[in-house]
Amino acid sequence: MPRLHNLDIDLLRAFVSVAELGSFTRAADALLRRQSTLSLQIKRLEQGLGRRLLERSARRVVLTVEGEALLGQARRMLELNDRLVASLNEPALAGRVRLGTPEDFATTHLPGVLARFGQAHPAVQLEVTCDLTLTLMHRFRAGDFDLVLVKREPERSDRGVLVWREPLVWVAARQLAPVAGGALPLVLSPPPCVYRKRAVDALTRAHRPWRIAYSCASLAGQHAAVRAGLGVTVLPKDMVPPGLVAAERRSGLPDLHDTEIALLARRGLSEPARRLHDHIVHSLEDVGAV
Repeated sequence: MPRLHNLDIDLLRAFVSVAELGSFTRAADALLRRQSTLSLQIKRLEQGLGRRLLERSARRVVLTVEGEALLGQARRMLELNDRLVASLNEPALAGRVRLGTPEDFATTHLPGVLARFGQAHPAVQLEVTCDLTLTLMHRFRAGDFDLVLVKREPERSDRGVLVWREPLVWVAARQLAPVAGGALPLVLSPPPCVYRKRAVDALTRAHRPWRIAYSCASLAGQHAAVRAGLGVTVLPKDMVPPGLVAAERRSGLPDLHDTEIALLARRGLSEPARRLHDHIVHSLEDVGAV
């Protein structure tokens, strides 16, 4: 097959869908195509570029080095194509989009992303709800949201499109001295909470005694309790607020590894919801989150 001189948008869309969803089956469902058709499109793209872009394993599809390099550029080409087509053929975007998100993410990285979307589409009504991840997931399954951002464990990579990744850290009012014996006082959200589970599991594996000193679903309440010296909490590294500090490795506390934020979308998205989905993915990619 001769090398491509002009990229086919449909082939790029097929590639991006498989890469983001990690599965030919899920991508075919999302694009309303047969799996065989999707496989043929990926094959045509790989042959035309002369590059292997995807590798199939027993459980999922993974990107090759060449596929990783192409993914970001392909997303930007699709976004430009979709914006151009929309501006020429569609009326002003209007409607309602219901978005669920964890509170800490909503108060740090999300406001600018949503503000830019609102400026571009003033007729779209955004309804944003903040809650714990497991509560958000329950309400998402019940049909309360069009889109939901959720915290996930790295091994749950089949859940949504990864949009953010960063290390979790222990956080206190001031730099912790090396921790000796005694139960570590914790300031955490009540269950269900991904960060609470991560903290408790890490301490239990390290045989480090702990106790819940302050349990509060409000992020502001947790921060206030930590500032008052009631205990330590767990936060993503870039979400540590002024007045609080991340504990150093020599503090004696176990490693918490990375946290991930994934974006989930219900089936049959409206056009405004689909646009917001793509906007969130591309906006967070642009700031180097993933």
